[in-house]
Amino acid sequence: MNISFMAAAAGFGSYSTIIMMIVLVGFTYFFMIKPQKKRQQQAMDMLSKLKKGDKVILVSGLHAKIDSVNDKDKTVVVDADGIFLTFSKMAVRQVVESAPKQEVNPAETEEKAASEEEQANEDK
Repeated sequence: MNISFMAAAAGFGSYSTIIMMIVLVGFTYFFMIKPQKKRQQQAMDMLSKLKKGDKVILVSGLHAKIDSVNDKDKTVVVDADGIFLTFSKMAVRQVVESAPKQEVNPAETEEKAASEEEQANEDK
């Protein structure tokens, strides 16, 4: 009688081991491999969208502005305060997003200056 219980337990044990291995592989894929592929795809998209005038940070920490992009050789020429350096595209760590330029309407600027002058004259 003891032997039948041991056999049943041993059979379930082998199934649980297989199930645990499947769960471990699934966990590894969804929490490690898939996010890494997503980050890699985002990096490749960023590198493919590089253009002249983009401000970038290189893997060495150098902050520079892209002067030209050579897709054939997969290189970029960056301008770091007047010094032009050539790097592989893979050396670009991050594209720095600059604040969008706000268009200034000259008429509004003149009206604002005039109203400030009037207030300054009234205060005297």
